[in-house]
Amino acid sequence: MQRTFSVVGLGKLGASMAAAIAKRGFQVIGVDVLERSVDLLNAGHAPVQETDLERTIADNRSRIRATTSHRDAILASDVTFAVVPTPSDERGSFSLQYAVWGFREIGRALAEKSTYHLVVLSSTVLPGSMRYALIPVLEQESGKRCGRDFGVCYSPEFIALGNVIQEFLNPDFTLVGEFDERSGCLLESCYAAILENGAPCKRMSLENAELAKVALNTLVTTKISYANMLADLCERIPGGDVDVVTNALGLDRRVGDKYLKGAIGYGGPCFPRDNVALSFLARAIGTEAAIAETTDRVNRSIPERIVERLHPLAQQGRTIAVLGLAYKPYSHVVEESQGVALAKTLSHAGARVIGFDPLAADSARRELAYHAIVLDSLEACLEQADAVLIATPDPVFAALKRSDFRHVPVTVVDCWRILRSELSGQPGIQYSALGVCDNDECSSQTLSSLWGVSRQPSR
Repeated sequence: MQRTFSVVGLGKLGASMAAAIAKRGFQVIGVDVLERSVDLLNAGHAPVQETDLERTIADNRSRIRATTSHRDAILASDVTFAVVPTPSDERGSFSLQYAVWGFREIGRALAEKSTYHLVVLSSTVLPGSMRYALIPVLEQESGKRCGRDFGVCYSPEFIALGNVIQEFLNPDFTLVGEFDERSGCLLESCYAAILENGAPCKRMSLENAELAKVALNTLVTTKISYANMLADLCERIPGGDVDVVTNALGLDRRVGDKYLKGAIGYGGPCFPRDNVALSFLARAIGTEAAIAETTDRVNRSIPERIVERLHPLAQQGRTIAVLGLAYKPYSHVVEESQGVALAKTLSHAGARVIGFDPLAADSARRELAYHAIVLDSLEACLEQADAVLIATPDPVFAALKRSDFRHVPVTVVDCWRILRSELSGQPGIQYSALGVCDNDECSSQTLSSLWGVSRQPSR
């Protein structure tokens, strides 16, 4: 008998997981407290914006339905993925308030169920959350015992927004924190049937999995910040070019080239908060996570460093355009966006700030109220700007030509070096690329004074 799955929480990750599982031929029941999300999914439409989600739901409509009733979904399914918000709290930890509420509803439904059911949490939490906070809720509300009457796993996803469906079906690996062997075996078999690429499954204790999730994210952000440190160093040595350096480093199999791109800092709904949460955990259990704390501090300092290049123009009240307001290309999300942070910093410095993003304009307008004007066209930004700051490597920006910059003279600060070959040395354009030295003479003098050997007069 083929299993039926339920997914609690129809946000970007939950709705995409539901659609992906249905695509693989399984019946899926989505659960959400928002009636609008439920109605949209039942009508064959995506409840949120995400790449390929609308099409995937439409193509598999016969295998997907949605409800606001946890009871309905649990009683009609065999395995439940809970994908609920775990926002950062005032301590820097992850709040469990939504997870506790969701597990209460799931537990009450389990009380009416006579067959074994597997509950899987996919949201990011810290070690101890499952065993000491959430499993007791399930047992209390259901009147049943975990491991005997139902199973529990912690299995977070390592997925980037904008590519959720593809990455969910084709991960590098699946991480399974298991309450017991039965729970872990069942979830591993589910992944074997759902995934397209046969990715390996790493099974471990609940606590090890909870730590592994946040540890992987903080390790990636440390790599990003290291590359950004190299970019700053390259700007200060003659002929310095961060791409030359990182391309060499990336060839070493111990390092690899992923996320080794010296540029602007990281952002989004996950990366920035994970270093803070790991630091909180370390302090709470009697140690420290100094590397995580430093990574977070370095990342938050980047906008100020970049704005230094445009500070004279900002003080004059000139118009500065920020291109790229989402936290990355192909995204509507502006949470912890470096482009937004740059716009606010420039505004505080005295500039008139305008901005453009191919997808995130509406979200950016809400975030940048009283700080910047978000325009509807890239052309309008370029026509008004005395300076242009490229904050994301969006293909729309990479396709710009010299002829698109009609308002000259103009200063262009390219955080990703995507227009280096097109704009370097062009008349009327003062082009500056992050991670590239633009004053060899000055940097040579600095190194000469550091290492030059004083000649003693001959006798």
